[in-house]
Amino acid sequence: MVHAYIMVKAATVANGIDQLKEELVDVDHGIESVHIVAGDVDFIVKVDVDSPAEVKEVANGIQQVEGIEGTQTYIAMD
Repeated sequence: MVHAYIMVKAATVANGIDQLKEELVDVDHGIESVHIVAGDVDFIVKVDVDSPAEVKEVANGIQQVEGIEGTQTYIAMD
């Protein structure tokens, strides 16, 4: 099992941050949780999948959501 955290930066969102969170939750079955956070990013997405390649697929799916400005992915090493 590969555990990863994807930091997500949102652009200005017309429908609101809560609606964007729901869209992120629906991106992929590997997404375990999505948290709205304060700071340099707007969301932290926890991902649990079988391979590093699947982490990339989830990140790519997140980047396709309208209103997402960018992502940074961190794979847990323990």
